[in-house]
Amino acid sequence: MTAALKIEGLEKTYDNGFVALQGIDLTVEPGDFFALLGPNGAGKSTTIGIISSLVAKSAGKVCVHGVDIDRNFPLAKTHLGIVPQEFNFNVFEKVEDILTNQAGYYGIPRIEALRRTEHFLDRLGLTEKRDTRARMLSGGMKRRLMIARALIHSPKLLILDEPTAGVDIEMRRSMYDFLREINASGTTIILTTHYLEEAEALCRNMAIINHGKIVTNRSIKDLLRDLHKEVFLLDCAGQLSSELTVPGFDLEVLDDHTVQVAIEKGQNLAEVFAALHEKQVSVVSMRNEANRLEQMFVNLLEQTA
Repeated sequence: MTAALKIEGLEKTYDNGFVALQGIDLTVEPGDFFALLGPNGAGKSTTIGIISSLVAKSAGKVCVHGVDIDRNFPLAKTHLGIVPQEFNFNVFEKVEDILTNQAGYYGIPRIEALRRTEHFLDRLGLTEKRDTRARMLSGGMKRRLMIARALIHSPKLLILDEPTAGVDIEMRRSMYDFLREINASGTTIILTTHYLEEAEALCRNMAIINHGKIVTNRSIKDLLRDLHKEVFLLDCAGQLSSELTVPGFDLEVLDDHTVQVAIEKGQNLAEVFAALHEKQVSVVSMRNEANRLEQMFVNLLEQTA
């Protein structure tokens, strides 16, 4: 099966001597929901810029659904939808016109362009804004418009670069639902994000890039399985004693109702619950102190610093 995206030996050195990419290899399979993560300056945006032809690579090969971007970028582009971080549409155009004009750039007949525009206006909650000039939209609405524009030509691969930056929680969740829906229908999605809970909630596989190198490329489930320690916060009923302990576990009473417990790999959280129950301590809720993927992300970056 042809990969949705295949990168081989990709390098980029800028004119000032800065080495942004150091020979990365990356394969994203069709239908995947893939996360590309890394700190600022790691090489994510450079990689996306090369895929979209906005940045000239120094060496390497990039294929989008089997099409080499150096040999036939116009064909590769028909398979590709890009949602960049920055808004790059004409802010004085009306929302509807931005979508229909974008469809026209791909040779889509106007009747079909209008049909697709209607579909995405509806699916992304933009119908009431169809006659509004883009500059009048909220930040979240502009993000939705960017996604609609990237999808108007029905690409097989959608790349989202920080798509929910500045988007409120309610709108973010509705965008999650929409992205899951189009992924389930067959669109491959690559997501870059600083919200690691977003990557854990949406994506199946991920690569972490740091200093222009891929430091890991695995399924998120496998990564989390290798997490050596998780820290949980237990909310308890009644007033806790500051002397509360559970033998064999790193446990700390944070306040009258909250216990922090660190679970090492191989330990069983159920043993903590059982021990607390014996001490007449009732746990009413539990949450991770930090996102699990965030813990793994920080650990990997520290190892490759």
